[in-house]
Amino acid sequence: MAKKLKVTLVKSTIGQKPAKVATVRSLGLRKINSSVEHEDTPAIRGMVDAVAHLVKVEETK
Repeated sequence: MAKKLKVTLVKSTIGQKPAKVATVRSLGLRKINSSVEHEDTPAIRGMVDAVAHLVKVEETK
C-alpha cells in the first residue's frame, strides 16, 4: 500500500509571493487548519518542500 501524506495549512498565505500562494492552492488547501491527503510522490514532496514554512506534514498509511 502506498504511503500518504496529510498536509495541513498552519500559517496564512497573506503576504506570500504569488507562486507560494498558487502552490498552497494547488495542494488543495484553502483556509488555515484545512487538511488534505495526497499520495507520497516526488511532485507532491516538491510542492510541500516549497511551502514548508506554511504547512505541517504527517505521514499516514
